Amino acid sequence: MATNTNAASLDESPIPEPVHKQQKQTIDPYNVSGEVGEDGVVKAIDYNKLVDEFGTKKIDDELLARFERVTGKRPHHFLRRGIVFSHRDFELILDRYERGEPFFLYTGRGPSSDSVHVGHTIPFEFTKWLQDTFDVPLIIMLTDDEKYLFSEKRTIEEVQGYCNSNSKDIIAIGFDPAKTFIFSDFDYVGGAFYRNIVRLSKHITLNQARAIFGFNESSNIGRIHFGSIQVLAPSTKIHFRMTRDVSARLKYKGKPYAKPSLIHSLFLPALQGPGTKMSASIDESAIFMKDTPNQIKNKINKYAFSGGKVSVEEHRSLGGDTSVDVAFQYLRFFLEDDEELERIKGEYEKGEMLTGELKAICIRELQTYVAAFQERRAKVSDETVKEFMETRPLKWGGNPRATIVVPVVENGEGGEAAEGDGKMTKNQLKKLEKLRQAEAKKAQKAKEKAEAAAAKAA
Repeated sequence: MATNTNAASLDESPIPEPVHKQQKQTIDPYNVSGEVGEDGVVKAIDYNKLVDEFGTKKIDDELLARFERVTGKRPHHFLRRGIVFSHRDFELILDRYERGEPFFLYTGRGPSSDSVHVGHTIPFEFTKWLQDTFDVPLIIMLTDDEKYLFSEKRTIEEVQGYCNSNSKDIIAIGFDPAKTFIFSDFDYVGGAFYRNIVRLSKHITLNQARAIFGFNESSNIGRIHFGSIQVLAPSTKIHFRMTRDVSARLKYKGKPYAKPSLIHSLFLPALQGPGTKMSASIDESAIFMKDTPNQIKNKINKYAFSGGKVSVEEHRSLGGDTSVDVAFQYLRFFLEDDEELERIKGEYEKGEMLTGELKAICIRELQTYVAAFQERRAKVSDETVKEFMETRPLKWGGNPRATIVVPVVENGEGGEAAEGDGKMTKNQLKKLEKLRQAEAKKAQKAKEKAEAAAAKAA
């Protein structure tokens, strides 16, 4: 790994403190760190190990091509660049969308500070894009109860204050209030929601909770029980894995619950470098969405881990390492222009661009992103939050291209009599579904044939 001091950039990027005890990477609901090697240096997180460990599938070119065919939209740059890299049953969501069947998005946030940082915005930016692309409802769960239970110092009033502030941050991403519902656990848990929590809790043993979350005899029972609440809006692959396992054992009207489809993204590294994760409680680790342009500049210049070499001569000769350079990694997330990103990558790796120049580009992009966010955030009022948190029917459109064929059923046709109240029989509904699927496949084949002909003509 390249050293983090680069005379060529004339900056003061700190050298990370060496950790002399070798240890494996840690990814659990409350801790994220890369593997520590024999040299005491923290390595980047190995996401291939996570795919194997949790039994997920990588998002490949074939799935992306199908996504574009089904939605008619180019995949988000998070998908194109492997930032959103893994999934479980995402193809089933594409099946439903293709058939015009309903589904919804579900995500959440644990309010732990009065401002989110740029790492927190990543899943919400992608979720908004998914909502806009599929035109479906979205539920956002704020786990203020979790932040109270897992902190020895925070009060309920404090985390509820964070909840209100973080709601405004989330809304500032640009979600549509007509099809988005935000709720806090403290305010909303009850009724049918609480009944589901109890159903789930009955299928989670104490041994499972200990093994998954690391609880021991000193853990308060609120933390232990919280696993059954978090299952409803999991924030990590570990929670989601338990959700899928438990849902398979629950039934509604004799039928098992549907397993949620999952999609996973990379962590945005902390300023300190690969193998780290931004922390809301450590100001020097992150760019916060309330930071001023000058604060962003100072943080990147002072703390952003560099992939450059020690001297100008060495850097010009050997080039920089973009795989560990924090400024470049941030550009992977926030710079939308693929060609521009490739140009920067090539010049830095060849030594044509110095670390200071790379950091300047990163600073400009982050300042622009944060400034636009702050402008939207200033327009979000307490009344806006109430609008998003009001219990109400959501409105959405779904797939406008889905072909729905309603058969004309005459009395006595095929030995089946039409219901006097206009309802279709089970056999009629089955026929309707088969016709709808056949029409969807026919339309897709026609589209692919037309696209192939157009490509050949070009």
